[in-house]
Amino acid sequence: MRIILQRVKKASVTVDHKITGKINNGLLLLVGFEPEDTIEDYEWIAKKVIQLRIFNDENNVMNLDVQQTNGDILVVSQFTLHAAIKKGNRPSYIKASKPDLAIEQYNEFLTVIEKAFKSVQKGIFGADMKVELINDGPVTLFIDSKNKE
Repeated sequence: MRIILQRVKKASVTVDHKITGKINNGLLLLVGFEPEDTIEDYEWIAKKVIQLRIFNDENNVMNLDVQQTNGDILVVSQFTLHAAIKKGNRPSYIKASKPDLAIEQYNEFLTVIEKAFKSVQKGIFGADMKVELINDGPVTLFIDSKNKE
């Protein structure tokens, strides 16, 4: 499982001109899955995301997590995180989970993170989504459950 995490002042996802998820201060998670991902990957990512100390404290030092700032989380599926671009100019998505598996994985991840965190908004899997955000910092992190650096 891979995610792009962005600390945001606000973010929203719109499908067919309707907002399906909207947050203010918090984290935007773009999430992508591969066939080998398991519940352990979802739990590790969820725990890491919730406990990352990337929000500023009273001394303007990144020392607080999203819970301590009463932030929210917006989760958006994005299969392109598993794009292979080594050959040619057209990305290959062969490493990404196929849609029928990926939707199950997405829903399992949502279950895990919603159980661990109070305020989770989401996009619609497989939809043509428009994502708007104001990145705070900017703070943007790439996290891969298969490469825990």
